[in-house]
Amino acid sequence: MNDFSIEMALFDYIPVIFFALGAFILLRDFHNKVRKDSYALFAIGVAAVAIAGTLKATWKLLYAANIYNVVMFDELFFPLQSVGFLLAGVGIMSILFFKSTQKTTIYSMTPSLLMMILLMVSGLAFLDAGLCVIAKKLKKPALIAVFALSFVCCLGMGYLSSKDFAEASMNWIAEIVNFCGQGLFLLGVCMLHKAGLKDLKLEKEA
Repeated sequence: MNDFSIEMALFDYIPVIFFALGAFILLRDFHNKVRKDSYALFAIGVAAVAIAGTLKATWKLLYAANIYNVVMFDELFFPLQSVGFLLAGVGIMSILFFKSTQKTTIYSMTPSLLMMILLMVSGLAFLDAGLCVIAKKLKKPALIAVFALSFVCCLGMGYLSSKDFAEASMNWIAEIVNFCGQGLFLLGVCMLHKAGLKDLKLEKEA
């Protein structure tokens, strides 16, 4: 039995806010100054850490208020935070130790657009990771590669969205990448269905 008070849960949001503000300042200061892949790694990493902290604090608040015990919010904390810090660390090290070769493309995006792309990537990562777990439960490990490739294609779409779509060739490339990504997703889902997803018990016992 966890002993949380509402005051304790609310207080837990403060360090999350501190971290998010610090990360935002760093992102603004790095803007237009570093290579795009390093910036993206760092941004995704700090976003994952902030989301992890927010989920943890929200779990405590809901639990303390006797609203609902969202155990998943607690269980996601360490995986999200550990991966987030790793990505942020790799990102900032690559900023410091690798020369910039291309710096212009991603920075034409507004901070709000960048955040939406980060949220989209995070959501897709959760979606495909979950489907990979289901594939493993159904003893269809080959489908893990299918969903992984689908995710890579979706990442490619995120990259291509920062390009100039005035040229027909860029539109065709984006269309083909999107076709492959969503086609692989549909193929994987159909194979999961065929393997018995409908009858698979997914939720854990309480």
